[in-house]
Amino acid sequence: MASPALTFVRRLCWWSLCGTRPTQAVCIPAIHLHMTAATMQVSQKDFQKAQEQLKLLKKDPGNETKLKLYALFKQATEGPCNAPKPGMLDFVKKAKWDAWNSLGNLSQDDARQKYAELVSSLVSAESASQKKEASPEEGRHDGYETLIVTTKNNITKIMFNRPDRKNAINHQMYREIIKALEEAGKNDSTIAVITGNGDYYSSGNDLNNFTNVQPGEMEKMAKDGAVLLKEFVGHFIDFPKPLIAVVNGPAVGICVTVLGLCDLVYASDRATFHCPFSQLGQCPEGCSSYLFPKIMGLAKASEMLLFNKKLTAAEACAQGLVTEVFPDSTFQKEVWARLEAYASLPKNSLAVSKQLLRSVEKEKLHAVNSRECEVLTERWLSDECINAIVSFFQRKPKL
Repeated sequence: MASPALTFVRRLCWWSLCGTRPTQAVCIPAIHLHMTAATMQVSQKDFQKAQEQLKLLKKDPGNETKLKLYALFKQATEGPCNAPKPGMLDFVKKAKWDAWNSLGNLSQDDARQKYAELVSSLVSAESASQKKEASPEEGRHDGYETLIVTTKNNITKIMFNRPDRKNAINHQMYREIIKALEEAGKNDSTIAVITGNGDYYSSGNDLNNFTNVQPGEMEKMAKDGAVLLKEFVGHFIDFPKPLIAVVNGPAVGICVTVLGLCDLVYASDRATFHCPFSQLGQCPEGCSSYLFPKIMGLAKASEMLLFNKKLTAAEACAQGLVTEVFPDSTFQKEVWARLEAYASLPKNSLAVSKQLLRSVEKEKLHAVNSRECEVLTERWLSDECINAIVSFFQRKPKL
Protein backbone atom coordinates (compact mmCIF):
# COMPACT_ATOMS: atom_id res chain seq x y z
CA MET A 1 0.00 0.00 0.00
CA ALA A 2 2.90 2.33 0.70
CA SER A 3 4.15 2.51 -2.88
CA PRO A 4 0.93 3.67 -4.56
CA ALA A 5 0.28 5.99 -1.63
CA LEU A 6 3.67 7.58 -2.09
CA THR A 7 2.97 7.86 -5.78
CA PHE A 8 -0.30 9.65 -5.05
CA VAL A 9 1.31 12.09 -2.62
CA ARG A 10 4.13 12.72 -5.05
CA ARG A 11 1.83 13.49 -7.96
CA LEU A 12 -0.66 15.83 -6.28
CA CYS A 13 0.86 18.91 -7.85
CA TRP A 14 -0.46 21.90 -9.79
CA TRP A 15 -0.77 20.78 -13.37
CA SER A 16 -1.18 17.04 -12.79
CA LEU A 17 -4.84 17.56 -11.96
CA CYS A 18 -5.58 20.46 -14.31
CA GLY A 19 -5.23 18.34 -17.43
CA THR A 20 -4.42 21.28 -19.68
CA ARG A 21 -3.11 20.28 -23.11
CA PRO A 22 -3.51 21.42 -26.73
CA THR A 23 -7.20 21.79 -27.46
CA GLN A 24 -8.77 19.05 -29.53
CA ALA A 25 -11.20 19.82 -32.35
CA VAL A 26 -14.71 20.04 -30.95
CA CYS A 27 -17.54 18.58 -32.98
CA ILE A 28 -20.71 20.65 -32.59
CA PRO A 29 -23.84 18.59 -33.31
CA ALA A 30 -25.93 19.99 -36.16
CA ILE A 31 -29.09 19.72 -34.06
CA HIS A 32 -28.09 22.77 -31.99
CA LEU A 33 -30.17 24.99 -34.28
CA HIS A 34 -30.69 27.63 -31.58
CA MET A 35 -26.98 28.52 -31.72
CA THR A 36 -25.51 30.46 -34.59
CA ALA A 37 -22.12 29.62 -36.08
CA ALA A 38 -20.81 32.97 -34.81
CA THR A 39 -21.91 32.15 -31.26
CA MET A 40 -20.21 28.74 -31.37
CA GLN A 41 -17.03 30.29 -32.74
CA VAL A 42 -16.94 32.84 -29.91
CA SER A 43 -17.55 30.05 -27.39
CA GLN A 44 -14.58 28.06 -28.71
CA LYS A 45 -12.44 31.21 -28.73
CA ASP A 46 -13.37 31.97 -25.11
CA PHE A 47 -12.60 28.38 -24.19
CA GLN A 48 -9.11 28.64 -25.68
CA LYS A 49 -8.59 32.02 -23.99
CA ALA A 50 -9.58 30.50 -20.64
CA GLN A 51 -6.90 27.81 -21.06
CA GLU A 52 -4.28 30.50 -21.57
CA GLN A 53 -5.54 32.50 -18.57
CA LEU A 54 -5.36 29.42 -16.38
CA LYS A 55 -1.64 29.06 -17.09
CA LEU A 56 -1.08 32.61 -15.81
CA LEU A 57 -2.58 32.05 -12.37
CA LYS A 58 0.02 32.44 -9.64
CA LYS A 59 -1.91 30.84 -6.76
CA ASP A 60 -2.81 27.19 -6.50
CA PRO A 61 -6.64 27.08 -6.47
CA GLY A 62 -6.74 23.80 -4.55
CA ASN A 63 -7.25 20.17 -5.51
CA GLU A 64 -11.06 20.31 -5.64
CA THR A 65 -11.00 23.18 -8.12
CA LYS A 66 -8.26 21.55 -10.18
CA LEU A 67 -10.29 18.36 -10.42
CA LYS A 68 -13.31 20.34 -11.56
CA LEU A 69 -11.23 22.13 -14.19
CA TYR A 70 -9.88 18.81 -15.42
CA ALA A 71 -13.36 17.28 -15.63
CA LEU A 72 -14.86 20.26 -17.49
CA PHE A 73 -11.93 20.29 -19.92
CA LYS A 74 -12.39 16.59 -20.71
CA GLN A 75 -16.16 17.00 -21.05
CA ALA A 76 -15.70 20.00 -23.35
CA THR A 77 -13.21 18.30 -25.63
CA GLU A 78 -14.31 14.64 -25.54
CA GLY A 79 -17.88 14.64 -24.24
CA PRO A 80 -19.19 12.38 -21.43
CA CYS A 81 -16.69 10.12 -19.68
CA ASN A 82 -15.73 7.28 -21.99
CA ALA A 83 -12.59 5.97 -20.29
CA PRO A 84 -12.46 2.69 -18.32
CA LYS A 85 -12.64 3.14 -14.56
CA PRO A 86 -9.11 3.02 -13.06
CA GLY A 87 -8.18 0.60 -10.32
CA MET A 88 -8.77 1.58 -6.69
CA LEU A 89 -5.03 1.91 -5.99
CA ASP A 90 -4.42 4.39 -8.82
CA PHE A 91 -5.51 7.29 -6.64
CA VAL A 92 -4.86 10.20 -8.99
CA LYS A 93 -6.47 8.60 -12.05
CA LYS A 94 -9.39 7.44 -9.92
CA ALA A 95 -10.00 10.97 -8.59
CA LYS A 96 -9.83 12.43 -12.11
CA TRP A 97 -12.12 9.73 -13.53
CA ASP A 98 -14.69 10.31 -10.75
CA ALA A 99 -14.67 14.05 -11.39
CA TRP A 100 -15.20 13.61 -15.14
CA ASN A 101 -17.81 10.89 -14.73
CA SER A 102 -19.78 13.05 -12.25
CA LEU A 103 -20.60 15.50 -15.08
CA GLY A 104 -22.84 12.88 -16.68
CA ASN A 105 -24.34 14.02 -19.99
CA LEU A 106 -23.44 17.70 -19.66
CA SER A 107 -23.08 19.01 -23.22
CA GLN A 108 -19.73 20.06 -24.60
CA ASP A 109 -21.03 23.59 -25.13
CA ASP A 110 -22.13 23.85 -21.49
CA ALA A 111 -18.85 22.33 -20.31
CA ARG A 112 -16.86 24.94 -22.28
CA GLN A 113 -19.03 27.66 -20.80
CA LYS A 114 -18.64 26.40 -17.23
CA TYR A 115 -14.89 25.96 -17.72
CA ALA A 116 -14.53 29.55 -18.97
CA GLU A 117 -16.69 30.87 -16.13
CA LEU A 118 -14.70 28.98 -13.50
CA VAL A 119 -11.37 30.24 -14.86
CA SER A 120 -12.77 33.78 -15.04
CA SER A 121 -13.83 33.61 -11.38
CA LEU A 122 -10.35 32.40 -10.38
CA VAL A 123 -8.68 35.20 -12.33
CA SER A 124 -11.02 37.81 -10.82
CA ALA A 125 -10.47 36.53 -7.28
CA GLU A 126 -6.70 36.57 -7.69
CA SER A 127 -6.78 40.06 -9.18
CA ALA A 128 -8.93 41.37 -6.31
CA SER A 129 -6.60 39.75 -3.79
CA GLN A 130 -3.55 41.33 -5.40
CA LYS A 131 -5.18 44.77 -5.39
CA LYS A 132 -6.11 44.40 -1.74
CA GLU A 133 -2.59 43.34 -0.83
CA ALA A 134 -1.14 46.26 -2.80
CA SER A 135 -3.33 48.88 -1.09
CA PRO A 136 -1.51 50.88 1.58
CA GLU A 137 -2.48 50.30 5.22
CA GLU A 138 -1.42 52.38 8.18
CA GLY A 139 1.47 50.83 10.07
CA ARG A 140 1.80 47.91 7.67
CA HIS A 141 5.07 45.96 7.73
CA ASP A 142 6.75 45.12 4.43
CA GLY A 143 8.13 41.74 3.39
CA TYR A 144 5.13 39.46 3.90
CA GLU A 145 3.14 37.53 1.32
CA THR A 146 1.06 35.15 3.46
CA LEU A 147 0.44 37.55 6.36
CA ILE A 148 -0.72 41.10 6.93
CA VAL A 149 1.36 42.54 9.77
CA THR A 150 0.56 45.99 11.17
CA THR A 151 1.53 47.99 14.24
CA LYS A 152 -0.97 50.58 15.41
CA ASN A 153 -2.14 51.88 18.82
CA ASN A 154 0.62 49.89 20.54
CA ILE A 155 -0.68 46.63 19.04
CA THR A 156 1.17 44.47 16.53
CA LYS A 157 -1.45 42.50 14.63
CA ILE A 158 -0.35 39.35 12.80
CA MET A 159 -3.13 38.32 10.41
CA PHE A 160 -3.08 35.03 8.50
CA ASN A 161 -3.76 36.06 4.91
CA ARG A 162 -4.52 33.05 2.76
CA PRO A 163 -8.31 33.26 2.88
CA ASP A 164 -8.69 31.38 -0.42
CA ARG A 165 -6.94 28.43 1.28
CA LYS A 166 -8.77 28.87 4.62
CA ASN A 167 -5.51 30.31 5.97
CA ALA A 168 -3.79 26.91 5.76
CA ILE A 169 -0.16 27.21 6.83
CA ASN A 170 2.40 26.31 4.17
CA HIS A 171 6.17 26.40 4.67
CA GLN A 172 6.45 30.04 3.63
CA MET A 173 3.75 31.04 6.09
CA TYR A 174 5.51 29.18 8.92
CA ARG A 175 8.67 31.18 8.23
CA GLU A 176 6.77 34.46 7.96
CA ILE A 177 4.99 33.89 11.29
CA ILE A 178 8.39 33.24 12.90
CA LYS A 179 9.68 36.50 11.39
CA ALA A 180 6.57 38.43 12.51
CA LEU A 181 6.88 37.14 16.10
CA GLU A 182 10.57 38.14 16.17
CA GLU A 183 9.71 41.66 14.97
CA ALA A 184 6.78 42.02 17.36
CA GLY A 185 8.90 40.87 20.28
CA LYS A 186 11.47 43.60 19.63
CA ASN A 187 9.40 46.58 18.49
CA ASP A 188 7.69 49.24 20.63
CA SER A 189 4.26 47.61 20.70
CA THR A 190 2.78 46.63 24.05
CA ILE A 191 0.94 43.48 22.96
CA ALA A 192 0.78 41.21 19.91
CA VAL A 193 -2.40 39.77 18.44
CA ILE A 194 -2.83 36.83 16.05
CA THR A 195 -5.98 36.51 13.95
CA GLY A 196 -7.20 35.34 10.55
CA ASN A 197 -8.44 37.08 7.41
CA GLY A 198 -11.75 35.77 6.05
CA ASP A 199 -14.12 33.13 7.41
CA TYR A 200 -11.44 30.89 8.94
CA TYR A 201 -8.93 31.52 11.69
CA SER A 202 -6.80 28.78 10.14
CA SER A 203 -7.40 25.30 8.73
CA GLY A 204 -3.98 24.26 10.11
CA ASN A 205 -1.23 22.57 8.13
CA ASP A 206 -1.56 22.93 4.38
CA LEU A 207 -1.50 19.26 3.37
CA ASN A 208 0.22 20.30 0.14
CA ASN A 209 3.29 20.53 2.41
CA PHE A 210 3.33 16.73 2.11
CA THR A 211 2.78 16.47 -1.63
CA ASN A 212 5.09 16.44 -4.64
CA VAL A 213 7.84 14.76 -2.62
CA GLN A 214 10.00 12.14 -4.30
CA PRO A 215 10.36 8.86 -2.36
CA GLY A 216 14.07 9.43 -1.85
CA GLU A 217 13.36 12.85 -0.33
CA MET A 218 10.79 11.70 2.26
CA GLU A 219 13.26 11.45 5.14
CA LYS A 220 14.73 14.90 4.41
CA MET A 221 11.23 16.39 4.13
CA ALA A 222 10.25 14.94 7.51
CA LYS A 223 13.42 16.12 9.27
CA ASP A 224 13.30 19.61 7.73
CA GLY A 225 9.61 19.88 8.62
CA ALA A 226 10.32 18.95 12.24
CA VAL A 227 13.10 21.54 12.49
CA LEU A 228 10.77 24.23 11.13
CA LEU A 229 7.94 23.22 13.45
CA LYS A 230 10.22 23.16 16.50
CA GLU A 231 11.44 26.68 15.70
CA PHE A 232 7.87 27.86 15.09
CA VAL A 233 6.54 26.56 18.42
CA GLY A 234 9.70 27.77 20.18
CA HIS A 235 8.89 31.35 19.18
CA PHE A 236 5.50 31.07 20.89
CA ILE A 237 7.14 29.67 24.03
CA ASP A 238 9.73 32.48 24.17
CA PHE A 239 7.55 35.40 23.06
CA PRO A 240 8.32 38.15 25.61
CA LYS A 241 5.08 40.19 25.53
CA PRO A 242 1.42 39.36 26.07
CA LEU A 243 0.29 37.32 23.05
CA ILE A 244 -3.43 37.21 22.34
CA ALA A 245 -5.30 35.04 19.83
CA VAL A 246 -8.44 36.50 18.25
CA VAL A 247 -10.10 33.42 16.78
CA ASN A 248 -12.51 34.73 14.15
CA GLY A 249 -13.64 31.35 12.78
CA PRO A 250 -12.84 27.63 12.64
CA ALA A 251 -9.37 26.64 13.85
CA VAL A 252 -7.65 23.34 13.07
CA GLY A 253 -4.46 21.52 14.07
CA ILE A 254 -1.33 23.52 14.83
CA CYS A 255 -3.31 26.76 15.16
CA VAL A 256 -5.35 25.15 17.92
CA THR A 257 -2.47 23.55 19.79
CA VAL A 258 -0.40 26.76 20.09
CA LEU A 259 -3.41 28.49 21.68
CA GLY A 260 -2.21 26.94 24.92
CA LEU A 261 0.93 29.09 24.57
CA CYS A 262 -1.06 32.32 24.16
CA ASP A 263 -1.89 34.49 27.16
CA LEU A 264 -5.51 35.15 26.18
CA VAL A 265 -7.79 33.54 23.59
CA TYR A 266 -10.90 35.43 22.46
CA ALA A 267 -13.26 33.61 20.11
CA SER A 268 -16.29 34.33 17.97
CA ASP A 269 -19.25 32.10 18.76
CA ARG A 270 -18.91 30.66 15.23
CA ALA A 271 -15.36 29.42 15.92
CA THR A 272 -14.64 25.71 16.33
CA PHE A 273 -11.52 23.91 17.54
CA HIS A 274 -10.39 20.64 15.97
CA CYS A 275 -7.20 18.56 16.22
CA PRO A 276 -7.61 15.62 13.77
CA PHE A 277 -4.19 14.12 14.49
CA SER A 278 -5.24 10.48 14.77
CA GLN A 279 -7.38 10.85 11.65
CA LEU A 280 -4.26 11.89 9.73
CA GLY A 281 -1.94 9.31 11.30
CA GLN A 282 -0.02 11.97 13.21
CA CYS A 283 0.35 13.04 16.86
CA PRO A 284 -0.06 16.18 19.01
CA GLU A 285 2.28 19.16 18.63
CA GLY A 286 2.52 22.76 19.86
CA CYS A 287 3.15 21.45 23.42
CA SER A 288 -0.49 20.34 23.51
CA SER A 289 0.45 16.88 24.82
CA TYR A 290 1.55 18.64 28.03
CA LEU A 291 -0.58 21.81 28.17
CA PHE A 292 -4.00 20.50 27.13
CA PRO A 293 -4.26 17.98 30.03
CA LYS A 294 -3.18 20.78 32.39
CA ILE A 295 -5.75 23.20 30.95
CA MET A 296 -8.79 20.95 30.53
CA GLY A 297 -7.99 17.71 32.36
CA LEU A 298 -6.74 14.42 30.93
CA ALA A 299 -10.13 13.03 29.87
CA LYS A 300 -11.22 16.10 27.91
CA ALA A 301 -7.75 16.53 26.40
CA SER A 302 -7.82 12.89 25.29
CA GLU A 303 -11.15 13.44 23.52
CA MET A 304 -9.55 16.22 21.48
CA LEU A 305 -6.06 14.88 20.90
CA LEU A 306 -6.73 11.13 20.61
CA PHE A 307 -10.27 10.93 19.27
CA ASN A 308 -10.51 14.06 17.11
CA LYS A 309 -13.39 15.71 18.99
CA LYS A 310 -14.26 19.11 17.56
CA LEU A 311 -15.14 21.71 20.21
CA THR A 312 -17.54 24.61 19.80
CA ALA A 313 -16.40 27.98 21.08
CA ALA A 314 -18.64 27.57 24.13
CA GLU A 315 -17.18 24.12 24.89
CA ALA A 316 -13.61 25.37 24.44
CA CYS A 317 -14.35 28.22 26.85
CA ALA A 318 -15.93 25.89 29.43
CA GLN A 319 -12.82 23.67 29.26
CA GLY A 320 -10.40 26.58 29.73
CA LEU A 321 -8.84 26.72 26.26
CA VAL A 322 -10.70 29.94 25.36
CA THR A 323 -10.80 32.97 27.65
CA GLU A 324 -14.11 34.44 26.45
CA VAL A 325 -16.63 34.00 23.64
CA PHE A 326 -18.35 36.89 21.84
CA PRO A 327 -21.34 37.01 19.47
CA ASP A 328 -20.01 36.99 15.91
CA SER A 329 -22.05 40.10 15.04
CA THR A 330 -20.18 42.20 17.63
CA PHE A 331 -16.98 40.16 17.91
CA GLN A 332 -14.53 42.48 16.14
CA LYS A 333 -15.88 45.67 17.73
CA GLU A 334 -15.91 44.34 21.29
CA VAL A 335 -12.58 42.52 21.14
CA TRP A 336 -10.56 45.31 19.55
CA ALA A 337 -11.94 47.92 21.96
CA ARG A 338 -10.76 45.73 24.82
CA LEU A 339 -7.37 45.10 23.22
CA GLU A 340 -6.75 48.81 22.72
CA ALA A 341 -7.44 49.32 26.42
CA TYR A 342 -4.94 46.57 27.28
CA ALA A 343 -2.35 48.13 24.97
CA SER A 344 -2.53 51.39 26.93
CA LEU A 345 -1.24 49.68 30.08
CA PRO A 346 2.45 50.10 31.09
CA LYS A 347 4.41 48.04 28.56
CA ASN A 348 7.33 46.96 30.77
CA SER A 349 5.07 45.99 33.62
CA LEU A 350 3.09 43.67 31.35
CA ALA A 351 6.26 42.11 29.93
CA VAL A 352 7.82 41.50 33.36
CA SER A 353 4.59 40.05 34.74
CA LYS A 354 4.29 37.68 31.78
CA GLN A 355 7.82 36.42 32.35
CA LEU A 356 7.01 35.70 35.99
CA LEU A 357 3.95 33.71 34.93
CA ARG A 358 5.74 31.74 32.21
CA SER A 359 9.39 31.40 33.31
CA VAL A 360 8.81 28.39 35.58
CA GLU A 361 7.44 26.37 32.64
CA LYS A 362 9.77 27.45 29.84
CA GLU A 363 12.37 24.71 30.19
CA LYS A 364 9.64 22.05 30.40
CA LEU A 365 7.82 23.46 27.33
CA HIS A 366 10.97 23.42 25.20
CA ALA A 367 11.61 19.80 26.21
CA VAL A 368 8.03 18.85 25.31
CA ASN A 369 8.33 20.66 21.98
CA SER A 370 11.51 18.76 21.13
CA ARG A 371 9.98 15.39 22.00
CA GLU A 372 6.78 16.07 20.03
CA CYS A 373 8.82 16.99 16.95
CA GLU A 374 10.90 13.81 17.25
CA VAL A 375 7.76 11.67 17.32
CA LEU A 376 6.19 13.63 14.47
CA THR A 377 9.24 12.94 12.30
CA GLU A 378 8.66 9.22 12.81
CA ARG A 379 4.94 9.57 12.10
CA TRP A 380 5.47 11.50 8.85
CA LEU A 381 7.71 8.70 7.57
CA SER A 382 5.25 5.94 8.45
CA ASP A 383 3.05 4.15 5.92
CA GLU A 384 0.14 4.73 8.31
CA CYS A 385 0.49 8.51 8.09
CA ILE A 386 0.96 8.53 4.31
CA ASN A 387 -2.07 6.30 3.79
CA ALA A 388 -4.15 8.45 6.15
CA ILE A 389 -3.34 11.56 4.10
CA VAL A 390 -4.27 9.66 0.93
CA SER A 391 -7.58 8.69 2.53
CA PHE A 392 -8.17 12.33 3.49
CA PHE A 393 -7.96 13.40 -0.14
CA GLN A 394 -10.21 10.51 -1.18
CA ARG A 395 -12.87 11.49 1.35
CA LYS A 396 -13.17 15.03 -0.01
CA PRO A 397 -16.65 15.72 -1.43
CA LYS A 398 -17.10 14.77 -5.08
CA LEU A 399 -17.61 17.54 -7.61
